[in-house]
Amino acid sequence: MKKDSLKVAVIGGGSSYTPEIVEGFIQRYHELPVRELYLVDIEEGRHKLEITAALAKRMVEESGLPIKVVPTLNRREAIEGADFVTTQLRVGLLDARAKDESIPLKYSIIGQETTGAGGFAKALRTIPVLLDIARDIEELSPDAWMFNFTNPAGINTEAVLNHSKVKSVGLCNLPIGTQMQIGKLLGVEASKIGLEWVGLNHLNWATKILVEGEDLLPVILGKASSEKGLTMKNIPDFQWGEEFLRSMGALPCSYLRYFYMTDDMLAEELQAAKTTGSRAEVVKKLEGELFEIYKDPNLKEKPKQLEQRGGAYYSTAAVNLIDSIYNNRNDQQVVNIQNNGLLDFLPDTASIEANCIINSEGATPVQIRSEIPNQIKGLIQVVKAYESLTVEAAVSGDYGTALQALTVHPLVTSAKVAKAVLDDLLKAHKPYLPQF
Repeated sequence: MKKDSLKVAVIGGGSSYTPEIVEGFIQRYHELPVRELYLVDIEEGRHKLEITAALAKRMVEESGLPIKVVPTLNRREAIEGADFVTTQLRVGLLDARAKDESIPLKYSIIGQETTGAGGFAKALRTIPVLLDIARDIEELSPDAWMFNFTNPAGINTEAVLNHSKVKSVGLCNLPIGTQMQIGKLLGVEASKIGLEWVGLNHLNWATKILVEGEDLLPVILGKASSEKGLTMKNIPDFQWGEEFLRSMGALPCSYLRYFYMTDDMLAEELQAAKTTGSRAEVVKKLEGELFEIYKDPNLKEKPKQLEQRGGAYYSTAAVNLIDSIYNNRNDQQVVNIQNNGLLDFLPDTASIEANCIINSEGATPVQIRSEIPNQIKGLIQVVKAYESLTVEAAVSGDYGTALQALTVHPLVTSAKVAKAVLDDLLKAHKPYLPQF
């Protein structure tokens, strides 16, 4: 029997993204009766938590809905009896992200928070914390669902699925963002567009783009080579070549620029480091401005400026998932799940990002109808090897495994560079890496 009152715990409640999910719960309240919304953070995030919670309370008060917003530093209190737990945390805060981005650049390799050496460092710090949260859920709320939005989402999801008993799904705003962008390109409502999504989180391709049953992939490949706008806010909009896209036979997600345009992306990062600052520094400034806006006692809604943060559609993705599980909707969404044979060239235990039917049982993958070309399979296999080794290293604290993980990554140029970067990252993040 469906509960008529839900408790949701948001781990990382002091995040600038929090007004997004609060807005989503308000808009869906009559289908999704969230009565208790616990916003959890740590002592270092207390100030931001107080600001976001105050804004959340004003938003709820303005809506007139009986949603109780509870800010807390007590994670166990928030998890106990929760129906859904979402994670949107950053271990080491933005200062750690700045190191993830700058250290690889010293060795002329990509520094990015979700892929390459930067994403690797973030995963090493994050996985032990997520597994600790999972243990709390196992003890205090074993029937709860855990939804991970924390980057690198695919690697983190694989860790939780393989090292805990928690019911867990990973999610990302990239698929829904891509759907919205394609809608604008075609002049079609996004809800009418169906994407066949193949790959891993931040390493995926649309192999079909369906509008009323017609596959418009060839049309989009023709447009995408020259159009701007098919990228995320935090990724430079370098153009795909038309011949490259047509021979690829699929639309690459915007993060694949790091793999297919490595020289351009690296040059952009090096230039930014000298001028405007790394993405972490840009986000730090943007967040400072956002929290000043959030403090306004007259602000009672999510401010428009939040879209510049790169988290657009986060609420849509998160609330859609919770709504569909609670209401047994049997609709289709793109989420991160265990492979279990869907991609026959990967281990069953690998996490993948795929189209799934979402209902009260969770996420069931939809069979992929396209033949996946070798050029896509090959890159997925190499990056998945890196991801699984990273999970193993984060759990075991084994230096050799960590070194092999970095060495196999396509964006790391040699074993010598991998070792130098690994040593620098371990030293820089020592307080957050007790397993090493």
